[in-house]
Amino acid sequence: MDEHPLDVAAFLNDIEGHLLLTTARREADAAAARFTASLGWATEAQRADLRERFEAEYRALLRAQWTRTADRGRELRAEYEERYRVLRGRLLAVFLLGCALLTASAALVAAG
Repeated sequence: MDEHPLDVAAFLNDIEGHLLLTTARREADAAAARFTASLGWATEAQRADLRERFEAEYRALLRAQWTRTADRGRELRAEYEERYRVLRGRLLAVFLLGCALLTASAALVAAG
């Protein structure tokens, strides 16, 4: 048997994360290149420095955005799980009430 079973869902999540990160890096690089290309007054060294700073800021903004999105997703999940729990409890109560009414009705019919 395999000593290390593969968790396919975790593996796919890791791949998706790497793909998202690679895409974000390419977007940051392209945005920085477009920005610094328009700075004709800057020297090559200045443009390189600005490009690095721009990429770092772009990535930091993306990271913050992803963190907020993930946090909100967790909040929504907790809210929906609570709503589901409450609705499930209500459904169970209605079902039990229905069973009690049917039992009472059957008892009345049998007695009458």
